[in-house]
Amino acid sequence: MTQYQPTMADLTHHTLYDLIGGETGVRKLVEVFYDIIETQPEAHKLHLLHLRGNGIAHARVEQFNFLCGFLGGPKLYVEKHGHSNIRTMHDYIEISAESKDIWLRCMALAIDTMDIEVSIKAKLMNHFTSVAERLVNQAE
Repeated sequence: MTQYQPTMADLTHHTLYDLIGGETGVRKLVEVFYDIIETQPEAHKLHLLHLRGNGIAHARVEQFNFLCGFLGGPKLYVEKHGHSNIRTMHDYIEISAESKDIWLRCMALAIDTMDIEVSIKAKLMNHFTSVAERLVNQAE
């Protein structure tokens, strides 16, 4: 199967939501990401953080809802919760720089499994990194 190579027009006129496959692509990304969190030893710290919160099943639903809007698709999280303030969503979670780095590595791995074109992966990871760095609220 040939990998889709977006043109410059695609990258400027389509949202990241569209470029990763819309609802189906976001759902796959979230499922693969949380499968990694649940099964990979290097993600164990994140798994424990989720277990102390509302659990992985809840996180899968809410991350899907959030990412749809975050990536330029339907604002499902806002429709459900009235906001998409990511800092508010994570206020109760202690997030260290190490946890942030683990999260980003797991997300990069999830994106890699989807065979997303390199320039789209770079855009996704730039967005995720920018947000993740602002969520760190605990010194090591």
